[in-house]
Amino acid sequence: MAAAAPDAPAGFSEAPAPTATAEPEAGGEDSREVRVLQSLRGKICEAKNLLPYLGPNKMRDCFCTINLDQEEVYRTQVVEKSLSPFFSEEFYFEIPRTFQYLSFYVYDKNVLQRDLRIGKVAIKKEDLCNHSGKETWFSLQPVDSNSEVQGKVHLELKLNELITENGTVCQQLVVHVKACHGLPLINGQSCDPYATVSLVGPSRNDQKKTKVKKKTSNPQFNEIFYFEVTRSSSYTRKSQFQVEEEDIEKLEIRIDLWNNGNLVQDVFLGEIKVPVNVLRNDASHQAWYLLQPRDNGNKSSKTDDLGSLRLNICYTEDYVLPSEYYGPLKTLLLKSPDVQPISASAAYILGEICRDKNDAVLPLVRLLLHHDKLVPFAAAVAELDLKETQDANTIFRGNSLATRCLDEMMKIVGGHYLKVTLKPILDEICESSKSCEIDPIKLKEGDNVENNKENLRYYVDKLFSTIVKSSMSCPTVMCDIFYSLRQMATQRFPNDPHVQYSAVSSFVFLRFFAVAVVSPHTFHLRPHHPDPQTIRTLTLISKTIQTLGSWGSLSKSKSSFKETFMCEFFKMFQEEGYIMAVKKFLDEISSTETKESSGTSEPVHLKEGEMYKRAQGRTRIGKKNFKKRWFCLTSRELTYHKQPGKDAIYTIPVKNILAVEKLEESSFNKKNMFQVIHMEKPLYVQANNCVEANEWIDVLCRVSRCNQNRLSSYHPSAYLNGNWLCCLETSENALGCKPCTAGVPADIQIDIDEDRETERIYSLFTLSLLKLQKMEEACGTIAVYQGPQKEPDDYSNFVIEDSVTTFKTIQQIKSVIEKLDEPHEKYRKKRSSSAKYGSKENPIGKIF
Repeated sequence: MAAAAPDAPAGFSEAPAPTATAEPEAGGEDSREVRVLQSLRGKICEAKNLLPYLGPNKMRDCFCTINLDQEEVYRTQVVEKSLSPFFSEEFYFEIPRTFQYLSFYVYDKNVLQRDLRIGKVAIKKEDLCNHSGKETWFSLQPVDSNSEVQGKVHLELKLNELITENGTVCQQLVVHVKACHGLPLINGQSCDPYATVSLVGPSRNDQKKTKVKKKTSNPQFNEIFYFEVTRSSSYTRKSQFQVEEEDIEKLEIRIDLWNNGNLVQDVFLGEIKVPVNVLRNDASHQAWYLLQPRDNGNKSSKTDDLGSLRLNICYTEDYVLPSEYYGPLKTLLLKSPDVQPISASAAYILGEICRDKNDAVLPLVRLLLHHDKLVPFAAAVAELDLKETQDANTIFRGNSLATRCLDEMMKIVGGHYLKVTLKPILDEICESSKSCEIDPIKLKEGDNVENNKENLRYYVDKLFSTIVKSSMSCPTVMCDIFYSLRQMATQRFPNDPHVQYSAVSSFVFLRFFAVAVVSPHTFHLRPHHPDPQTIRTLTLISKTIQTLGSWGSLSKSKSSFKETFMCEFFKMFQEEGYIMAVKKFLDEISSTETKESSGTSEPVHLKEGEMYKRAQGRTRIGKKNFKKRWFCLTSRELTYHKQPGKDAIYTIPVKNILAVEKLEESSFNKKNMFQVIHMEKPLYVQANNCVEANEWIDVLCRVSRCNQNRLSSYHPSAYLNGNWLCCLETSENALGCKPCTAGVPADIQIDIDEDRETERIYSLFTLSLLKLQKMEEACGTIAVYQGPQKEPDDYSNFVIEDSVTTFKTIQQIKSVIEKLDEPHEKYRKKRSSSAKYGSKENPIGKIF
C-alpha cells in the first residue's frame, strides 16, 4: 500500500496522482494550442573605433548589454582601458514576451556616477531575419532619451454636440485615456507614470494631465478629458458633427507619457499623435497605440564617429503545432539510423541541403537523443567519414556532419560532466592572479619565467589528474559513441595500433575538454568571458592538455608544438606515467562494461544566480521586505545564500515543490516575479529581467514536474492585508483560483521539447526546398544515365551513394512537408484575421 501523501500547504488544492493516458486524437480536446516560441542566439564579438575621452586618458572601460526594447536581459563583462574592446561572448536565451526592437548598448563603466551609454545598435524585430547567422559590423547610433521608448496606450476618442442656451452648437472632443501596458523599468524598478493630454492645432495647444500612478508598468488611468473643438453659428437637426474641414485636418491629440521624478527631472517614456479626423466617419474611435519616439529624437546627432559593433545574431520564431501533426515527419527522421546507406536518410539529407549545417545539427541531435537514436545515427555518419579518411593521423579532424553531431551531443549531455570535473579548477584559475606566461616575448617587467612555468605546470597537472580520474562521471551516451568510434577506426586502419585511441581522444580531448578550458563561459562554467591575462593562461593550459591527450594516445616521441617555449615546457610531461594515464582513461570511457555505482549519486547542478526574495518573516517595523540573495538549484534542492559559496540560509527540497508560477505585478508593484509553492508558505522571488524569470520558472518546473503532490490550482497574486488580491478570498487556506500552468514534458538535465525540435526541422526543410529539388533532380539524372550528365556545379556537393533510395526519401520528405504546410497556413490566416489592427495584440504603429 502506498504511503499517505503529505498535506498540501494552506490555500492550494492538490492535483490527482499522474496516470498513464492514451495519445490524443488529432483535433481532440487534449490537443494543445499552437505555441509561439522565440529564441535568440549569437555572439557579441567586438567593438572598434569608440569615441575616446577628451582628457589625457583616452581609454574607456567598456561593456555591452542586450535589451528587449528597454529591458536589459544580458550583460558582458567589462573590458578595461580599450577603445576597441574584444568581448567574444556567446549568448542564447528564450524570449518570453513580444518586443519591437532588439538593441545592443555599448557602455563606459563609471564607478562614481551612472554608466555612460556610448552608442547603440537597434534592430526592428521584422528586420532580424536579414542578419540571421551572419557576422556584421553595425555602426553605433547615438542614444537619445527622446528615442528610448517602450509600451502602448489604450485610447478612446468621441465628438459630442452640445447646444448652448442661446441655440448655438459647440463641438466637444472627449478623450478617454484608459490604460498603458508594458512601460519600461526606471533604474530597475516599476515607474510612476502619468500622461499629459494635449489638443494641438495651428493656433492652439490645450494641455491637461492625469494623476500619477505609483510603481506600475501597466497603469490603469481611466480618466476623461474634454476639449472644445469648434463652434458653428446655429444648430439644425440635420447637422451632426459640423466640424469645418480645414480645422479637423489640422487638429490632433497628443499624449505624452512621463515618469514622475519627484525630486529629480521627469523622464520621457514616449508619445502618440492621433489626428482628430479619425472621427470623420465614426462617432467614436478606440484603439491601442504603440508609444513612439519624439520627432526630434536622434535627428540632430552625428552618427559617423561613435564607433561600430560586430555582432552575430540568429533570431527564430517557431509556431509549434499540437504533437499529433508532427507524427509523420518525426517517424521519417527517427528511421534514419536504419536506412541503408545512411546518406539516403532524411536526417542526413537535411544536413546536405541546409545552407549552414549547424542549423540542422542542433534540432536533429536533440530529437535523436530524446528517442535514443543518436548513437546508431552518429556511428553510421562517422563510418561514412572514415571511408573518406586516408591518413590515420587526420581522423575526425574535419567539420563534417558526423563531427558536428558529436560536438553538439557532448555539449548537451556533457554539461554536468564538465561542471564536476573542470569547474572547481577553472574557478581557482580565474579568481587567482598567478602569472603563467612562458613566452619570453610576452613576459611583463618583473615576471620570472621559471616561477610562471611552475604555476602553469601546477594547473596543468591538477587539471590533467582530474580529467583522467573522471571516467566514472562520463555520460553513458558519450561512452557508447566512443566505443563505436574505437571499433570502426580499428577496422578502417587495422595496422595502426594507436588509431583506436586517437579516434576517441580527437573528440574528448580536442573537441571537449580543451575547448571548455579555453572558453569556459561557452559551457556555462564561468559567467563571462575571462580577462586577457586569464585567457592567455587558459590557452596555454588548453594547448598542453590537448597535446597530452593526443600525444599520449599516439605515443609520439616529440610534441607537435610550433613554439619553442611550448616544446621546452612540454618536456616536463614526456613521461611514461602520462601516456599510461591517458590510455587507461580512454579505455575506460570507450568500454561497454557497466560502471560500478558508488552508491550515492552527486546532485546535478542546474542553475544559479542573484535575485531578490521577499522575506519569509517580518522586519522590526512589521513590514515584509525584499533582499538580494544568491540562489542555487540542484536536482535535489533549491537554496539561497547571502553570497556565493556561503552556507545556505534557506533550503527547499525539490521533492517538496508543489508548483512554480508567475506572480502578478500588482501583488508588490514589481515586475518579473514568480512564486515557488512548497510545503510551507510560498517563496516570492523577483528576477532581474523577463528572460531570467522565464529560465528559472522553466527549470524549476522541469525538476519538480514528477512530484506526486503537484497542485492543480494556485493563487496568481499574493495574500496581503487579510485577503488574496486575485480572488479577494479572506481565508489564507482558500483553494487556488486559477489552474496551474501545464508544462511541456522534458528531461531534467537535457531540456528537449521534441515538438519544437521537429518544427525547427520542418522550417529548415521549407527554407531549403529549392536545394532539395536540385538533389532530387540529381538523383533522377544518376538513375537514368548511370552517371553525372549535367554540369558538376548542379549537384557535385551532394553525397548520393544510392540514387534510387535517396530519391524515394526525398519524395517522402516533400509529401510530409506539404501536409504540414496546411495547418501552418491555416494558423497564419487565423492569426492575421483575429488580431484586429488597433487591438492590444496588434497595436497601431507596430509596422512603421
